[in-house]
This record gives sequence, C-alpha cells and structure tokens, in this order.
Amino acid sequence: MTNQELIEEAKIAMEYAYVPYSKFKVGAALLTDSGKVYRGCNIENASFGATNCAERTAIFKAVSEGETVFDKIAVVSSSNEFTYPCGICRQVLGEFMPKGEVVFDDGKELLVLKVSELLPYKFDLI
Repeated sequence: MTNQELIEEAKIAMEYAYVPYSKFKVGAALLTDSGKVYRGCNIENASFGATNCAERTAIFKAVSEGETVFDKIAVVSSSNEFTYPCGICRQVLGEFMPKGEVVFDDGKELLVLKVSELLPYKFDLI
C-alpha cells in the first residue's frame, strides 16, 4: 500500500470522529505487517481524560484482533495541517512499532517520519 493510499484510508476514518467539544476531527490508518489496514478516529468525552485519540483507536482495534506488528500509520485532521501525535500516542507507537513510520498530510504534501524521530527516548521496561 502506498503512503497516499494509507492517507486516503485515514481520511475515511476521520469522517467517523466523535468531536462534539473540540470540533477537531482526526483520522488514522494503521498498516500491519500482514497488509491489513485498521482505521481509527478520535472519540471525545465530556470527561476529557476519557477521550481517545485516532492513533490509539486504530492500534487498540488491531491489537484486540491479534495484530501486534505494524509498519506505518497515517494521520490526518480537519485542520489540513500536519497533525502530530500527542505524547501518549507517541509512547504507544513506540511500544508497538518502534521501527515504523508515520505519514502526515497537509493537503499539499506528505511528510514521513520514523516513530523514533517523534519519540527518541521512549519509556521501556525491557
């Protein structure tokens, strides 16, 4: 799957975002090493700590179905700007895809970064 195709999957996911508070939609599409794609969107809650980001939604969906090896994830938002993962998402990305890539789209160009560039010193118990 190309980076642009993965971005298109993330845009589909973004349409399902539940964002009654921020109105800021985010979509993610996660590519597993087996070639399967899992989509995720951000899901807000009135208790803001219960909100879940698009990246973690996609990863948790994949893990809950037995997938644990991921190649890359695309992230898009309604801002039409590069939308970087929050710190919690960076840690989760570092746990499940330390050698993976993150693809961003601002409507003009794609940006591809390694997860290790987004979080060079992830927390690790091993």
